[in-house]
Amino acid sequence: MTIHPTSAQFPANAHKALHDPQLQKAFNHVRSAFIDKRAKAAAALPEFEALRDSARDIKAHTLKHLDVYIEAYEAKVREAGGTVHFARDAAEARAAIVEICRARGARTVTKGKSMVSEEIGLNDALHAAGIEPVETDLGEYIIQLRGEVPSHIIAPAVHLTKEQVEADFRRLHLHLHPDRDLSDAQLLLTEARAILRERFLAADIGITGANFLIAETGTSVIVTNEGNGDLTQILPKVHIVLAAIDKLVPTRNDVAQLLRVLARSATGQEMSVYTTFSTGPRRAEDPDGPEEYHVILLDNGRSTMLGTEFEDMLRCIRCGACMNHCPVYQAVGGHAYGWIYPGPMGAVLTPSLIGIDKAGHLPNASTFCGRCEAVCPVRIPLPRMMRNWREKEFERHLSPAPVRNGLKLWAFFAERPALYRAATGLAMRAMALAGRTKGRFTSLPLAGGWTAWRDMPAPQGATFQAQWKARRRGHR
Repeated sequence: MTIHPTSAQFPANAHKALHDPQLQKAFNHVRSAFIDKRAKAAAALPEFEALRDSARDIKAHTLKHLDVYIEAYEAKVREAGGTVHFARDAAEARAAIVEICRARGARTVTKGKSMVSEEIGLNDALHAAGIEPVETDLGEYIIQLRGEVPSHIIAPAVHLTKEQVEADFRRLHLHLHPDRDLSDAQLLLTEARAILRERFLAADIGITGANFLIAETGTSVIVTNEGNGDLTQILPKVHIVLAAIDKLVPTRNDVAQLLRVLARSATGQEMSVYTTFSTGPRRAEDPDGPEEYHVILLDNGRSTMLGTEFEDMLRCIRCGACMNHCPVYQAVGGHAYGWIYPGPMGAVLTPSLIGIDKAGHLPNASTFCGRCEAVCPVRIPLPRMMRNWREKEFERHLSPAPVRNGLKLWAFFAERPALYRAATGLAMRAMALAGRTKGRFTSLPLAGGWTAWRDMPAPQGATFQAQWKARRRGHR
């Protein structure tokens, strides 16, 4: 299913999500499923912070010399018997994959989890060409049945409850006994596994994403916890790797370091259950593997981020830690963000790829608490880049008129310090007087977005600037 961006409707999307009882119930387990596990895994590794520094430096170095590593990677893939197809945008990537499928007469394609395939709308393109795509990651399989897109980059169906999945299986797996027991999650998994096993064996072509592409060897790397990625690339005669240019890393040693922070940040594991390195097609001595190996290397706007204030976003290794810890994402889920990439990383990446005019609400959907940057395994300065997007939105007059006028009013006072101090002092005294009975406000003019959900404490004492001035005077 191709997603047409609805990021411009983020406020409406978020309002709907906040009033969705099933969604709110599903997100109750995010802390135990992700946050606590990540904290425990990080604490158990004394060198974790040093590894984060190293991971940041590896990715930053690669981006500074990306042209060199892309050329080296292509040469090594070719040397191993594979082919690299360069795609400037989503249309070229879709066309290249469909052409490969048609040349082999493919009728069925199995797919490992790939956010890039969602980004380019690959499934719709395959359907239009008469080719059936089958998602094999359990979460992706579930949302494919529902006609949805992922709401999380590593847990696509995190927004669903077990009861919803059971209802979907009963509604769509009509060849199975209607009274079968699906009360337990393990039973749901067993049923999906049996159905997908048939699809693995019937597939003509397998398509996977890539967590990393190694320039040193021409290798693609995937990490999974289900083994579906291995079956997708080993059983069919053709393996297609679909990845963006920012997945390049120089060496196997670099990947080894990145893997040590990836799983710990994503799921709290020391290492994913399966970490698979693939280099070219099957060799004569190999017991299995594809006869053909193709890599679709996608740009789709990423090269325009190089050398800009948003280049650091290309360091992202797609662990999902930023969204797991984001209070906004935890409240509204991924679909509210209106495109493929949700949470803080999406608030930066989405405007970069589809335009700030279509995604201006996303960098504004942040409390700037800084938790995203604090947990990022490659130390991406997400709050800074969200501020950069806010500035660009303001410069282009894309932000709402009340916001622009409010900032202009604030700037008028901020440029006149004496007037600013007098006005804030007067406002503090007036609010303190008005709120002296209860010590808080349940409603305030121009602050309904706050007081609709929580009280506003009444001011107490002098302004911060007045208190700071008095403290400095006391230390002299």
